[in-house]
Amino acid sequence: MSLESDRSFGSYEEALAHVNGPALTNDTSIFWEQGIMDVLFEYPIQSDQSHFAIHMAFDRLGIRVVTVVRFLPPSGVVRPYELEGDAGLVPLDPRWHQAAWRFVKLGFFHILDGTDHLLFLFCLVIPFRRLWTLVPIVTAFTVAHSITLISAAYNYAPGALWFPPLIEVLIAMSIVYMALENIVAITPHRRWLITFLFGLVHGFGFSFGLQHTVQFAGSHLLMSLLSFNLGVELGQLLVLALVVPALDLLFRFVVAERMGTIILSAIVAHTAWHWMTDRYEVLRMFPWPEITAADAASAIRWVMALVAVLSLAYLLSRAAASARASGTPRTPSRIPK
Repeated sequence: MSLESDRSFGSYEEALAHVNGPALTNDTSIFWEQGIMDVLFEYPIQSDQSHFAIHMAFDRLGIRVVTVVRFLPPSGVVRPYELEGDAGLVPLDPRWHQAAWRFVKLGFFHILDGTDHLLFLFCLVIPFRRLWTLVPIVTAFTVAHSITLISAAYNYAPGALWFPPLIEVLIAMSIVYMALENIVAITPHRRWLITFLFGLVHGFGFSFGLQHTVQFAGSHLLMSLLSFNLGVELGQLLVLALVVPALDLLFRFVVAERMGTIILSAIVAHTAWHWMTDRYEVLRMFPWPEITAADAASAIRWVMALVAVLSLAYLLSRAAASARASGTPRTPSRIPK
């Protein structure tokens, strides 16, 4: 046992030497809140290439239990884990299919638990309930949030404390905008473009939920991120499969489509407006950041990348529109005799 101020456990070698060192004397006194007990547990393995997993079921030891694990494989690359409560069976060096399956489940349940993301998706669906109109909109949202999610996972996003509250405000703002557009415009045009821009913001929101779980990716970070996106898309498809038929029944038997769109969008806008104001109050607690030359250069790179992606998406949409127009049969003109 030792005090928290004792740095004898700063590394594995120091901890091993400390545990194997001389025992404490019987007259050693410690405070009960400052005691740490360390256990050396040896388990024979068949090979240094064995696959390891750990199940730390320590959740009943306290109100909040966090287990910190550092895995030292023969390669020498230390892999740290921070497990809250009972995290279940955790592969310490996961294979690609183990990491992929875990992140598919994380993405699926993350989108179902995210009320703001679901409301944004609901606003997208209200005026567009046909497959051929939903495909480009949902695709734009998927591509956009994948870009920022992967960028944030590779540390290309701002790490300042004000950034998460700013993203939360922008997410609420995106819902308000979509709801108001549904009210004002009978048939919103270029919605895929607006969806793409707001999808970039939502991708940063997804990345905040991955900050603690990215540790389970092991050496398969990109695969895990793509699997997380796949789980998000599966969750979105489930929501669409439930919402689209429900809206069709509502507009067919209960209320007219235009009036129903206005009523539902107004309710969503009212809810998101309160979210936006509450989150803005949190954002105001943070001082305005000082823009450095590095920050300006990073912002310019992001803007250039955004312009390039939007230009490519615009050219692809024009090409698709031209292809549809060329494939549409023309009615032959009749010349009076």
